[in-house]
Amino acid sequence: MRLHSALIPLLVLVLTGCATNGDPRDPLEAINRPIHSFNEGFDRYVMKPVAQGYAWALPDFAQSGVRNFFSNLNDATVLANNILQLKPEPSARGFLRLAFNSTFGMFGLLDVASEMGLKKNNEDFGQTLGYWGVSAGPYLVLPFRGPSNVRDTAGLVADIAYTDLVYNHSNLSTRDPALVLRVVSRRADLLDAKRALDVAALDGYEFTRDLYLERRRSLVHDGNPPPLDE
Repeated sequence: MRLHSALIPLLVLVLTGCATNGDPRDPLEAINRPIHSFNEGFDRYVMKPVAQGYAWALPDFAQSGVRNFFSNLNDATVLANNILQLKPEPSARGFLRLAFNSTFGMFGLLDVASEMGLKKNNEDFGQTLGYWGVSAGPYLVLPFRGPSNVRDTAGLVADIAYTDLVYNHSNLSTRDPALVLRVVSRRADLLDAKRALDVAALDGYEFTRDLYLERRRSLVHDGNPPPLDE
């Protein structure tokens, strides 16, 4: 089953409402916390050991090549959303990044574009919806995926369906291992950060939620969010 189809029932559950008396941004905390705990357990016993094995087995240059390859493919999503947000300079930069990294960078294994001063920016359809005034909606924890909100979940569905070059690859024997490799590579990149978070956070759920919501708010406003209402 495709991920964007599997998320539809979860969105329906959110939109039908299930309020609690905690943080007003998180009326679904009673549902979110068990999913967060499940994700933490899955990460602890499955993803973390796999990521540690990957980091141990692959030398740094190989991990960098994998990271760059998938980052280059992600530039297609970034480019599409820069265009949808009517941002000419980032759109031109994103197009040049794709062109240079896909050719001179050997299909993205080398990030030559960044060395040329064409820095990558972060855009997705959740940010595009926010750019055009769609509110974030309730905070939402997705099984296996982690923190999100209603707007970003809808954006994730759209990005997967239309701009994710890995997910939309027609050859399943190539696509599925690539999807697994992408997830493992991303988790390996977070080994140190996750260790620091586990040490620092008294309540991992609240820390993750607040960090996610603040970061997404900053991204939607390109690093310059307006003041919050009292």
